[in-house]
Formats: sequence, C-alpha cells, structure tokens
Amino acid sequence: MAAKRKTRMSSNGSGDKADFPPHESAGYLVRDAHRAFQHLLEQRIAPFGVTRGQWYFLRVLWTEDGLSQRELSSRVGMMEPTTVIALQSMEKAGLVRRERSAQDKRKAQVWLTPKAQKLKRRLLPVARRITMRARDGVTKREFARFRDVIARMTANLDRLRR
Repeated sequence: MAAKRKTRMSSNGSGDKADFPPHESAGYLVRDAHRAFQHLLEQRIAPFGVTRGQWYFLRVLWTEDGLSQRELSSRVGMMEPTTVIALQSMEKAGLVRRERSAQDKRKAQVWLTPKAQKLKRRLLPVARRITMRARDGVTKREFARFRDVIARMTANLDRLRR
C-alpha cells in the first residue's frame, strides 16, 4: 500500500515536490493578474489614443517629468533601443518632446507636452477605477496585507538578481 502512494506532502501541504501546479506559483498568479489588469487598461485607454506601451512612459513622466532617456528606460524597465522607438511614436502623437540636456549635450531629456499633461487628469481615474474594481470584495486590511507581502516578495527577488 505504501509503495502505491509515492506522493509525499511537502511542508506547505502540496503534493510531490516535483509537482508545481500554476495555482501554487506566485509568479504565475502575479502574471495572470497582471495580464488581466493590462488587457482591461488597454481597452479603456485606447479611446484616448494611448497605447499600453505609451502608458508606461506617461505613468513615470506624470510622476517626474524631464527624465533622461536612460533614466526613463530604467524606470519603465525597458531596453534603451525599445525606449527610443516608443518615444519616437510618442513624439509623433504629440505626447512628449525630447531636448538635449543643457549640462550634458549627449543626454536627451524627455518632457511631457500639454496634451499629455491633460491626459493625466483623464487617464489616472481610469486606472484607479480598474484597481478599485479589482479590489471588489477585498477589505482594506486584506489589501494592506497584500501590498506588504508583494513588496517583500519583490525585495527578495531583487536581492537574488544582484
């Protein structure tokens, strides 16, 4: 009988240590939630003429305008060549302008246009509504705990990358 049951319970109550179903993977669960957020956000910002890729840059620049391309690329988490292409499309759309830094002519700073600054008042409430709908049925206490847990997990992973 014991030979029949090769699956042993791990310390967290899951089956065989070789098994790793998606519902036990923090990475899978975060990716699944992220995908749901992104698809809905993409649908809701498209009528404003903003793409999901542009959203990431706008979100950072709404917090701190005038960043260098390199700093912007780092904060968004994209490779610099990808950032250059995205910024070119954003310039064509009238969302940003790039200027050479007065201190270092090799660096280009990225500035929001008045059009992009006006979009902030319209698009941040869209993002907030999506977040609030995602929190339906989640208490303030549960959400505070979630923020704490996800921040600790992120810090753990950041330490491993170094």
